[in-house]
Amino acid sequence: MDLLIVESPAKVKTIKKFLGKGYTVEASMGHVRDLPKSKLGVDVDNDFTPKYINIRGKTDVFKALKSAAKDADNIYLATDPDREGEAISWHLAQMLGVDTDKKCRVVFNEITESAVKQALKKPRPIDMDLVDAQQARRVLDRVVGYQISPLLWRKVRKGLSAGRVQSVAARLVCDREKEIEHFEPEEYWKITAHFEKDGKTFDAQYYGKKGKQIKLKNKEEADKVFKESKPGPFTVQTIKEGRRTRRAAAPFTTSTLQQEASRRYGFSTRRTMVLAQQLYEGIELSGEGTVGLVTYIRTDSTRVADEALTSVREMVAEKYGKDYLPDKPNTFKTKGSAQDAHEAIRPTSLDRSPTAVKESLNRDQYRLYKLIYERFLASQMTPAVFATLTVDIDSNGHVFRATGSKKIFPGFTIIYMEQSDTEEESDDQEDIPALAEKDEVALKELAPTQHFTQPPPRYTEASLVRAMEEMGIGRPSTYAPTISTIINRGYVEREKRILKPTDLGMLVNDLMTGYFMDIVDYDFTADMEEKLDQVEEGRIRWQDILKGFYPSLQSLIENADKSLEKVKIPDEETDEICEKCGANMVIRHGRYGKFLACPNFPECRNTKPINETVDVKCPKCGGNVVVKRSKKGRMFYGCDRYPACDFISWDLPHDKPCEKCGSFMVVKERKSGEKIIQCSNKECGNRYEAEPSE
Repeated sequence: MDLLIVESPAKVKTIKKFLGKGYTVEASMGHVRDLPKSKLGVDVDNDFTPKYINIRGKTDVFKALKSAAKDADNIYLATDPDREGEAISWHLAQMLGVDTDKKCRVVFNEITESAVKQALKKPRPIDMDLVDAQQARRVLDRVVGYQISPLLWRKVRKGLSAGRVQSVAARLVCDREKEIEHFEPEEYWKITAHFEKDGKTFDAQYYGKKGKQIKLKNKEEADKVFKESKPGPFTVQTIKEGRRTRRAAAPFTTSTLQQEASRRYGFSTRRTMVLAQQLYEGIELSGEGTVGLVTYIRTDSTRVADEALTSVREMVAEKYGKDYLPDKPNTFKTKGSAQDAHEAIRPTSLDRSPTAVKESLNRDQYRLYKLIYERFLASQMTPAVFATLTVDIDSNGHVFRATGSKKIFPGFTIIYMEQSDTEEESDDQEDIPALAEKDEVALKELAPTQHFTQPPPRYTEASLVRAMEEMGIGRPSTYAPTISTIINRGYVEREKRILKPTDLGMLVNDLMTGYFMDIVDYDFTADMEEKLDQVEEGRIRWQDILKGFYPSLQSLIENADKSLEKVKIPDEETDEICEKCGANMVIRHGRYGKFLACPNFPECRNTKPINETVDVKCPKCGGNVVVKRSKKGRMFYGCDRYPACDFISWDLPHDKPCEKCGSFMVVKERKSGEKIIQCSNKECGNRYEAEPSE
């Protein structure tokens, strides 16, 4: 009997079905060893040797793994196919006494029967270069966090943290906020001409004079053009017809999947990765059992395996016809900083269409799978083709330009269109009536409008991921946890889809840029990622990175400790009046988040919870439902008229009563993220899946 160890129980269920009775399959439940939480855990005087300990709370997992290993003929380590997965396999080998030089490591890019069985035929030794690259990142992050964070505790407030990548991500958000604050808008004017020809209307924008584009900077310039051009006549000067093509986007990488899911569905990066992980690890399909639906989800490559390319081209030809199939497979340029260790994210089988598996997926799993499936299929289709038309109309030397385009061949857009961070632009633009040169068109209205340049937009999770990727900050596996960290730490807050720095985030960023600029420098962080890649490639020792970095870090910390005065974060005053002493209460931060406190502490110790109102009326009395917390920090919902009204609910009440029994409905969220509207009356049993707006 052979033992195969994977990371998650979901994979165990999927892979057991493939391998049958000759294998025992166990899960490590992620990492099994790590640096201790209570101390640095790195011997900086002894070549930065990390001091790993078994992770607390996993005793039962260790016992199960050791018991299974004891009776196994062969032990195969099949953790995720990346640096972190390689490191987990190495830690498992250390714990179970497996010789890392022997062929014990099994790697597969998708969890399908053929992929798993093929991988088991080609085991290899553990790749210590990959392990060292992960160790380097872990030790670097530990050294930075455990050296700078205590300084922040002493000088600012307990509980703050600084991380090598998280501080840079927070800086991006803070720097953008400063750009917005310091932005000085510049005035400019547009003049729109509304024309009519043969009963059809169309618009043209002021372009300039004598073929040269002119930007109108103020009202005086706009008025001059208006006065000179309005008398007309307005005569068609030139007509240019052309063709424009739009190529399909590449199949998804981790970054582009997170961006598109955010733009299209409003998913957070964390939500996207949770759903993608579920699709990768395996879904129970009717008639098939548990099957992995997509390939490995942490990748920066757009490369596709030859077998998959053949499969997708056959489907395009069969389903859409030869006009939609390019003569050669479409290829896409991978970014220079990409590791290119894995394929792009794609379906494991095109035979499993989104429609075919829909009944086995929850709503969000289906939407993400459909996105991955259609993006991959579209990536190997011909471009969309548009007919373009540009018409210049002259009036007394002033030119107004009308542009239009019309899709004449849909190409890949027949199944997929990529979303934009800004308002989506239509490919089918203005419909311009038939015109010929020297035709006169009737002016209906000439409309000058004042405009001002706008500051750069605040980041969304999608645009922040794109910025991090473009600047080389982090890698596919780090984008989502980095963004989650800066939000959870209270440095950045999410307002709908917009990321905005908090006052605390701005303060900590100012301290970091003032005293640790070398750490939060964008180029330095990108260069560090490149050095980690060089460790993975076996070109440098990971300890050498630490040796070059640590002395300068120590110097920065010593300087900051001497120079930085203790910073007091001013309390945010509210309109809430303390009923004990009459002072305006302030917002303080505690173990369970924000609360109201009297500013006259310790003379007055009055505190109150901050009741966040939800958009639902109390089912009992019609008052406002507010978010509250129990003494143990558990969130619940209650009426703001308490104690006059004693309504409480552990689940968010819904604004519509049950149509069967009249009781109030509640919103329940499953671990998968799927939302269910359910009657609070357990005897009723009425329930249904929530709509997107609920």
